[in-house]
Amino acid sequence: MASTHPRSRSGSPAQPPEKKKPRLEADGNVPPAEVEIQDAPAVYQAPPSTSKKQPKNKKNKKNARRAPEPYSHDDILSREVIALLGKHYADAAKADNLDWDAPFEQSQQLELTVSCLSPSTGESLSVATAGDRKWVIVTPLSLPGERIRVRVYRHSRLYSHADLLEVIQPNPEWRDMSLVQCKYFGKCAGCQYQMLSYDKQLDLKRQTVLEAYKNYSNIPPELVPSIQPTIGSPLQYGYRTKLTPHFQRPPFSFQKAQKRGDAPPVEGKPDWLKIGFHEVGTRNVMDIEECPIATPVINKALGPVRDNIIKNITKFKNGATLLLRDSLRPGSSGDAEDASQPSTSIAAEDGEHICVTDQKATVRERVGDMLFEYTAGTFFQNNNSALVPLTSYVRDAIFPPSSAPSSAEGDKPTHLVDAYCGSGLFSIMLAPHFTRVAGIELSAESIRSATHNATLNSLPPSQISFMAGDAANIFDTVQDFPRAHTVLIIDPPRKGTDERFVEQMLAFGAKTVVYVSCNVHTQARDVGMILRKSAETAEQNGRSKYVLESLRGLDLFPQTAHVEAIAVLRLL
Repeated sequence: MASTHPRSRSGSPAQPPEKKKPRLEADGNVPPAEVEIQDAPAVYQAPPSTSKKQPKNKKNKKNARRAPEPYSHDDILSREVIALLGKHYADAAKADNLDWDAPFEQSQQLELTVSCLSPSTGESLSVATAGDRKWVIVTPLSLPGERIRVRVYRHSRLYSHADLLEVIQPNPEWRDMSLVQCKYFGKCAGCQYQMLSYDKQLDLKRQTVLEAYKNYSNIPPELVPSIQPTIGSPLQYGYRTKLTPHFQRPPFSFQKAQKRGDAPPVEGKPDWLKIGFHEVGTRNVMDIEECPIATPVINKALGPVRDNIIKNITKFKNGATLLLRDSLRPGSSGDAEDASQPSTSIAAEDGEHICVTDQKATVRERVGDMLFEYTAGTFFQNNNSALVPLTSYVRDAIFPPSSAPSSAEGDKPTHLVDAYCGSGLFSIMLAPHFTRVAGIELSAESIRSATHNATLNSLPPSQISFMAGDAANIFDTVQDFPRAHTVLIIDPPRKGTDERFVEQMLAFGAKTVVYVSCNVHTQARDVGMILRKSAETAEQNGRSKYVLESLRGLDLFPQTAHVEAIAVLRLL
């Protein structure tokens, strides 16, 4: 049964959410590698645009063709496109100066069969042909094997982005629209996978980890362990503890009228004001009045927060990003502390939970038996329900069950080094299992939170300490830690770590390394670098070398293409 996509740039009738090769282990009746590549019919040629074309600026054109940042979404997508077309074909197109010469016009409609999904974005990749030319079309919200109708809207090197206009022939093994719980799905860019069963989402995320290591680690396949099944989130909806909706500035015409003093009075919400998130494939903001993946108290606060912006919109000269963060009410967790939250920062209340909107307000969360407080504007994981599974898995990876009871008791880790420690999540959750814990973080504000959180959970400074500074210099402060009994946890930002850090890490030689990452592609790069440099050092000095013991994904953001990856390395 054909279905029509809810949003397109064309205005066509429609109805109804901060880096490879096609998937090798995809499920379903139509394996991506076997999908037939279809020609692109010319019958869907869109009418010419009535807007005047602006003269092309050579400088802007040159900038537009600048190579994407390594391991960014655009970089990974570009590599996936080349893998799908074949490197020989891509090289030939470049040699003939055809790699930027799209064979399709802006707004042209095409009918295609989806080849595979891009693990970097969750969008589909289809190969269209025009004469002897092949070109990849990137489309949201479509699945392998589906026959789709699309409208091209932007060109890039060897591929074009397109709006999904219609799913002509769905993949019944994958697509189930009855699972969708958001009225904005298909229009809002926030979610990609609501039409998939949760088991299928977890399987796709395992595939993302597999392909990242296959294509970006440069590790021989025999040295990469079997990727374990993705750890699911206990909550698949109502889990997100932080939302950042935004709105754009009032139109210039309105602002000019304000300056002249003849601006029309604003009653209610003006048509030009949109408060929410980006539309699929655009930088345009669309109105969002509720978000099913957000926690109940955030959804309860979203209405009053929107109303406040509407009421005061004439006072804004620019757009802004809002903050809504789920927090436990002070005193609700049975702790002795009774720090009051300024009432102006509380947008809603729901039982023990409140929603704070002030960047400088204090947020508190309970993870297992531990309580955490941090400044609302700083980083903390946005899915509280998944934090116990995450930290429990890391703990179990550090202390695996012994095959010989009591025989290896003397080899158990006693010291923990937590690089990029943030507000102390891993340090504090794992502290009961270690004699000494040292955490380091670039943000002095996060270090203050981590130190406070240690006190909040009755962990003495003699057992746990935090230092602000560059993670690349952390090992200077823990030289007294016994290497054979020390665990290193690395949890860097999306860009990953760097060669300087890796070299110091190898010189330090912690027995166990756990690398947690929100970007599996930079993690694969870094783990590959660790293994190669470790092997080189071992060969030169006869020392032990790191091996990749296990690799697994964890789902912090259900309904999206994002996956957290956890790699465990041992010095053997």
